[in-house]
Amino acid sequence: MMSSRMTGSALLRQLGPRLFSVSSAAPTRAAAAVEPSYTLLLTGSASPATAKSPVAALFRLFPARMASTTAAKPAVGGEEESEPSKPAAESSDASPSERKAIASYWDINPNKIVKEDGTEWKWSCFMPWETHKADVTIDVKKHHVPTTFLDKVAYWTVKTLRFPTDIFFQRRYGCRAMMLETVAAVPGMVGGMLLHLRSLRRFEHSGGWIRALLEEAENERMHLMTFMEVTKPRWYERALVITVQGVFFNAYFLGYLLSPKFAHRVVGYLEEEAIHSYTEFLKDLDAGKIENVPAPAIAIDYWRLPPDATLKDVVIVVRADEAHHRDVNHFASDVHYQGMNLKQTPAPLGYH
Repeated sequence: MMSSRMTGSALLRQLGPRLFSVSSAAPTRAAAAVEPSYTLLLTGSASPATAKSPVAALFRLFPARMASTTAAKPAVGGEEESEPSKPAAESSDASPSERKAIASYWDINPNKIVKEDGTEWKWSCFMPWETHKADVTIDVKKHHVPTTFLDKVAYWTVKTLRFPTDIFFQRRYGCRAMMLETVAAVPGMVGGMLLHLRSLRRFEHSGGWIRALLEEAENERMHLMTFMEVTKPRWYERALVITVQGVFFNAYFLGYLLSPKFAHRVVGYLEEEAIHSYTEFLKDLDAGKIENVPAPAIAIDYWRLPPDATLKDVVIVVRADEAHHRDVNHFASDVHYQGMNLKQTPAPLGYH
């Protein structure tokens, strides 16, 4: 008890003069009326004339320059120079092309990326080397016939989930695709994350499956970014996305922990339903029920489409991507059914 009191007294003697020192010039009457007295903490009596604001006291104890990672400017006349205001080109609302390169304390400067034709790359959500040309010759009618008990459970689970979706969206395929992609981007991320943690725990390689599944999740996310340019979700659709994503993420996470072969089979059937939805989307585009608008710029760059590409071209390449994900997940489930782990079979990287 005595030692703690002595320590407190020593700290008070050291910090007290810095926090509660008396200014050489008394503050004005207006300032004294506003600033509360903090000498009560030390002396037991309030003295507005000798009080200093807590902010000023803290700045006195901890100078502002201590919290900065940039070098201090040389002082002139005993005071530090104020930093000049940033030019308009460096403001946060300036376009990337107008923004000047700012020297970073960490020496991290953005690189200027250009396309093959020499024009500047304008996307920050994906890079030119992450683009691909979809294989539109892939068989979109392929179907895995459920034979085992788990296969049938997976199949009818997906069919059951499709029923409320058909009622809610009917033939509004733009909104339906947007909702579908918010769910389709979850399994690859969950599977890749769990395989990543397994690899760390067991000190083993994954056979490339971590990257393959994360690549799938990123591809599905780019589908969503594309359809966000085509249709704008309503407030209740955004609320529905939050609810469905939260439920599906936790359900799939638990399902993958219990049975990876079941989880991959579910995704395979989900992708089959996605192919069916995009096929119906194409039918309505061909029939003129949905306007075949020009393709969004992000889709043209991501799938390397021609400049005059239309929404129909986008739906065709998205459907081809879904067929790819269908094959990969059914293949992953078959690997588990054969009693092997995914690491024992090389992942189909770059299958696009």
